[in-house]
Amino acid sequence: MPDTTPRGLTRLAFGGDYNPEQWPESVWHEDVRLMREAGVAMVSVGIFSWALLEPAPGEYDFGWLDRVLDLLHENGIRVDLGTPTVAPPAWFYRAHPEALPVTAEGVRHEFGSRGAICHSNADYRAAAANITTRLAERYGHHPALALWHVHNEYGVPVSACYCDSCAAHFRRWLAGAHGTVDAVNEAWGTAFWGQHYTDLAQINPPRVTPTVVNPGQALDYKRFADATIRENFRMERDILHRLSPGVPVTTNFMTALSQCDSIDYWAWGREVDLVTNDHYLITDGRRTHVNLAMAADLTRSVAGGAPWLLLEHSTSGVNWQPRNPAKGPGQMARNSLAHVARGSDGAMFFQWRQSRRGAEKFHSAMLPHGGTETRVWREVVELGAAIDSLTQIRGTRTRADVAVLWDWQSWWAQNLQWRPSEDHDPRERADAFYEALYDRHLTVDFAHPESDLSAYPLVVVPALYLMTEAAGNNLREYVENGGTLVVSYFSGIVDEHDAVHEGAYPGTLRETLGLTVEEFSPLLKDQRVRLTGPDGPDVPELIGDVWTEFVVPGTAETVWSYADGLTAGRPAVTRHRLGEGTAWYVSTRLDAHGLDALLGRAAEDARIAPRAELPRDVEVVRRAGESGSFLFAINHTATDAKVPLESHGTELLTGERAAGRLAVPAGTVRVVRLDG
Repeated sequence: MPDTTPRGLTRLAFGGDYNPEQWPESVWHEDVRLMREAGVAMVSVGIFSWALLEPAPGEYDFGWLDRVLDLLHENGIRVDLGTPTVAPPAWFYRAHPEALPVTAEGVRHEFGSRGAICHSNADYRAAAANITTRLAERYGHHPALALWHVHNEYGVPVSACYCDSCAAHFRRWLAGAHGTVDAVNEAWGTAFWGQHYTDLAQINPPRVTPTVVNPGQALDYKRFADATIRENFRMERDILHRLSPGVPVTTNFMTALSQCDSIDYWAWGREVDLVTNDHYLITDGRRTHVNLAMAADLTRSVAGGAPWLLLEHSTSGVNWQPRNPAKGPGQMARNSLAHVARGSDGAMFFQWRQSRRGAEKFHSAMLPHGGTETRVWREVVELGAAIDSLTQIRGTRTRADVAVLWDWQSWWAQNLQWRPSEDHDPRERADAFYEALYDRHLTVDFAHPESDLSAYPLVVVPALYLMTEAAGNNLREYVENGGTLVVSYFSGIVDEHDAVHEGAYPGTLRETLGLTVEEFSPLLKDQRVRLTGPDGPDVPELIGDVWTEFVVPGTAETVWSYADGLTAGRPAVTRHRLGEGTAWYVSTRLDAHGLDALLGRAAEDARIAPRAELPRDVEVVRRAGESGSFLFAINHTATDAKVPLESHGTELLTGERAAGRLAVPAGTVRVVRLDG
């Protein structure tokens, strides 16, 4: 089995993308000197270097890369070496213009950016295999090599091509996935609108049509596009495994729901030796540290709970949003250590030296345009020392309290056209439920709907429109065996082919929830409904928007009812005892106050004690393993905070002893190795 930790790296990873080809060779020695000053342990090299490594077909120039890797090795810096297959050279596209992807509208992209690739193109595949082989033969046993880094951010910016090569490939994929054209007709429901096929050769990608394309076809094409990209990753990975045994192979994910929606990371997590992730703050007015925590938890979950690696984030502002604010003093360290708390064995950046030219010249870097006299540089050096002091946490695992179910394929299906309301956004519900759990100071694992859930006292389903029979059975067994389940509206509606489950809504969840739904009744824009519960101070009035339903309780009890609107008097939130457990259902979109009330009741059922003594926006996360038990306390507020400790310990960033209540100054991080 391939190794899963970077070879030769004996501490937490710290460093970033290093692009020496952008600079005169005279700068390289200064770079390495400053890397050592900053405590850099590893850098990513060669990700966009294909045109320099192979300046003409079959002609290679590895001399400059030899010198870079040798220089880094001489200075004790490990290398995450890229295969540069995200950016084929201009000469390749001149010879093979059909390797450029085509949009659903029939427009072929041009060369001049990055990631413009038709992943079904045979010439691209051959060229990618060739450059990967050449790199592996030359550097597969280089003493600096710690990790292979295939491609870059698969799925961004182009995840699907609609050209004729893809059409032929899609037909082959359909034959493998469904077997016969009759099976395709059945899965897609082609009897509707007269879309019946008599031969797979009649099927094309879901290109632009006069009105809505067949949703089963559209969903399968998303699966096909993801699977095709994954085929190309596996091709490169297998070459590297063969020619460079013992060196783990990865590719950098973008698991945040705010950053990539075209990749099924549950499937990809099984293909890489080490899960790595890129994360950038989306400055849209939300609490950015909550999105960060969510992305880190999601990445750790894709890794099966094992340590993973943050391969890119920013030291300060980025360059690709409408507005790109700088990070405040101390925020870079908080962001970095929050990822570490949630399972990353290091913190890497894009990039080492800020570019003077190109599209990302205003993207922050470890070494800014202003050099070593800048605030960012000083904070980088401080962070390098902090990361070094946490070496003993390598290999430990983050401990979670609850699980949230998420499925990228359900998200794809939900986002197809002609759904009951365009205002229902699965990502928004996932964000909202996660934030409510975060504010209750609960650490979250994400889980696939068919995975083993027995370790979690509470499982939350924020948005799972597509649910297989196996997933439905899994949730029923989870509740029957004593679990507490919370399900939000418009979940369990269709099967894996986007066909509505037979019978009343919500399909495979009817028995688990103890109810049926007669009809959806989405609300108009800005329309609200009130929810009232039984009299009592512990059952507040709640507010819903976007969605309501005509719920018919069977064996479920009504906890909150609609007080107004078309569904007035009907159940809005229900609770169902099934076997040894409890299943909650909420049939409207609750705001933060409502979600907190709902999850508070569910947490009582799950016997999860409240953690009200912790201030809002002060994270407390635990990692544990053979080297000990560690508590991370991260204060995102402007006020000093105190965090209770269950035992004495040593604070690793300051070296001080800690007991009772741990002082966490405003905007800082504390990491305690607990005694015992």
